[in-house]
Amino acid sequence: MCQVGDSEGRVVAEARGAGANLQSAGELEVEKVLHDVMTEALACVGQGPAAVCLGMAGVDRPHDARVMRAILARLCRGSKALVVNDALVALEAGAPGLPGIVLIAGTGSIAYGRDGRGRAARAGGWGHVLGDEGSGFWLGRQALSAILRAADQRGRETALTGPVMAHFGVARETDLVHPVYEGGMKPKVVAALASIVGAVADAGDAVAMHIVERGAHELAASAASVGRRLGLEATEIPVPLAGGIFHAVPRVRALVVARLAELLPNARPAVLEAEPASGAVRLAAAYLRDDVRIPVYLDTTH
Repeated sequence: MCQVGDSEGRVVAEARGAGANLQSAGELEVEKVLHDVMTEALACVGQGPAAVCLGMAGVDRPHDARVMRAILARLCRGSKALVVNDALVALEAGAPGLPGIVLIAGTGSIAYGRDGRGRAARAGGWGHVLGDEGSGFWLGRQALSAILRAADQRGRETALTGPVMAHFGVARETDLVHPVYEGGMKPKVVAALASIVGAVADAGDAVAMHIVERGAHELAASAASVGRRLGLEATEIPVPLAGGIFHAVPRVRALVVARLAELLPNARPAVLEAEPASGAVRLAAAYLRDDVRIPVYLDTTH
């Protein structure tokens, strides 16, 4: 999603394009995707941007940030360019200028927060190989594992088997390896199973219910970790819930809210209704005024 705003941060135009991750798609593909979506959005206003804010996963790492700044320099010559983590953009959309914690669960997952003193902390966001607990990929991966364990008679029988095999158009559990591995185990392919996991859990399947509960508890624990490290436990804070899982799997949302009430009682979780990109528009407008404040991580290894 690309949005264009005025100098006050009000959205005046937008366009949607394909997603692209720097780690999985590479620099050239990311530049092409950004060029296409920005060209479409800016055509609506007839002029180039004075300032650009790009929110993207992984740009906390110095190398990735340099790559993205170079891309923006090529695409937006003469514009001021700001590159930040997409979690900050989502937090700004849900809690403009305020201390708070955003909990994102889409294909991947991350918790990110800031306090009122310009400090930030995060938990998760390590990608589908190393973490992303509670994400769409994680839910789908756990479902596939449970199905194959049941087929091996190493795990409990589960009602996940039928709908997941139907989803991939296969007749036997062993055939699940083909669409997964032949597709390079792309995160979005596996994450597409999340809604099936939620529906089977809602129907009472014990295995699916356990998967969803584990994922929700991991998400809540990530947000609580961020809150503790930033000293936000005693403060009433907004916790925007962003990402497709909170819509596609309502059980995850309900369990996260319930668990946060125990772990971080002053948290006020609510599904993010605004487009996360609106946070980037606000940050770009502030950057243009030289009034932007990017929080600094407590742990400088992030």
